[in-house]
Amino acid sequence: MNRTICFKERRYIEELRILTKATAVDCIIDERFDRIIYVIREGDMGLAIGRKGANIKKMQKVLGRRVEMVEFAQEPTAFVQNIFKPADILEVQSAAEGRTDVFVRKSDLGIAIGKGGCMIEKARLLIARFLGRELGEIQVREEENADA
Repeated sequence: MNRTICFKERRYIEELRILTKATAVDCIIDERFDRIIYVIREGDMGLAIGRKGANIKKMQKVLGRRVEMVEFAQEPTAFVQNIFKPADILEVQSAAEGRTDVFVRKSDLGIAIGKGGCMIEKARLLIARFLGRELGEIQVREEENADA
């Protein structure tokens, strides 16, 4: 599990705490997609987002980058589901060879992949950093009882 936080990331975490009063567990600077990904402590997501996303907008203006937030969860399955929100994750499977496979509805596949693969990249970074595993495949699975 690689969770070393450098000076710049600590500064961004402190900036979040000052502006929003929320606590971040971790912060990842994703240069590829020019964004900052915060992992927010369980229960602090409402504070971090703010009313109608006001805190996220404020953070983006101050930092000059897109800001994304994921709520931390102790349970690995719940954490992976939080990473992929708003996509509806049907199942998370941990394979023996250190991979985590994710199953989604066909209608949520585009959301789970993200524009240019940004959601997959976020999931890959966070799963490796927090779970010590690698992201396997995102597979489509249709549920048998689709809101009957």
